[in-house]
Amino acid sequence: MQAGESAPGRAFLAVEQVSKRFGGAGGFQALDGVSLSVAQGELLCLLGPSGCGKTTLLRIIAGLEREDAGRIHAGGRELTGLPPQSRDYGILFQSYALFPNLTVSQNVAYGLPGRGMGRVHRDARVREMLALVGLDGSERKFPGQLSGGQQQRVALARALAPAPSLLLLDEPMSALDARVREHLRLELRQLQRRLNVTTVMVTHDQDEAMAMADRIAVMDGGRIAQAGTPGEIYERPASAFVAEFIGQANWLAGRRSGRDTFRVGEVELAVSPACAGAAPEHATRLCCRPEAVRLQPAEGEPNRLLARIVDETYLGSRYRLMLAADRLPGITLFADVLREQRHLLPAPGSHKFWVALPSQALQVFA
Repeated sequence: MQAGESAPGRAFLAVEQVSKRFGGAGGFQALDGVSLSVAQGELLCLLGPSGCGKTTLLRIIAGLEREDAGRIHAGGRELTGLPPQSRDYGILFQSYALFPNLTVSQNVAYGLPGRGMGRVHRDARVREMLALVGLDGSERKFPGQLSGGQQQRVALARALAPAPSLLLLDEPMSALDARVREHLRLELRQLQRRLNVTTVMVTHDQDEAMAMADRIAVMDGGRIAQAGTPGEIYERPASAFVAEFIGQANWLAGRRSGRDTFRVGEVELAVSPACAGAAPEHATRLCCRPEAVRLQPAEGEPNRLLARIVDETYLGSRYRLMLAADRLPGITLFADVLREQRHLLPAPGSHKFWVALPSQALQVFA
């Protein structure tokens, strides 16, 4: 079992040692012994860069791709080898895949006729789904008459209409502009919670994953680098790859100089014993998040440095400062400061002031 996952015995969906290679023995290893589990009603995000295997894994769960090895269970049934129509899931693709020649109502009803529904029951289900996604009254429109966000809602209603036990989302909002995407991801998350449908979503957008997921599985090179809650992934990354992929971070190359100290350039930095104890003896990389950097710390605080602001970025509720620190030549530090506190610090290019890298905020990686 891999880091952060729940026990398969308590899972609604369990993926066990799934592997997939494209192009034969010398081809591309898309998945390499992946195991993960998703609890009933949980939303799990598969997050990672292009080519990491996340979409391949989703397609294998859906039965759209065949695994070379491994097994998949959902709701107490083994899905391995079953065709897609026997797996009881709804799926929402990146392109929405709506039929342009069918009305909204006909698109939503597309998956229903084979389930033994009469026309009255089917029409009632379509109206129920459209009301659920906020599109009641749009039954007779065609996809071309709708905005991108509305088309996404229609595709979601179609995926949910058969009341599937599992919902699969493949980059469902990547085609939308930022403002619509932010609004719809909140709507989708609230709807998923209300319906309590177990959901697996593929995304390369870390902000989307952090905002929507109960748990995130970060993938790299066909494997799961770490699985855990958004807080666990961000605050306690299992590797340098995870720390780099999730959020902004300051990276300092150094070497152990004592039991709980590391030398970076001309500076010796203290690290919390818990983190230092797990660090390797050879060259290391220290990581510190921008919001953890202390600005104008009290005299006597550990890891104090004199620094000057060289540039800044306005981010709405906060500023991100670029700092050049004495005794750390060639290294730019990033630090976040709340907008209402920015006036307490000097302007870019003016005099130096003290900053500190708190020992408990420094993480050490090989």
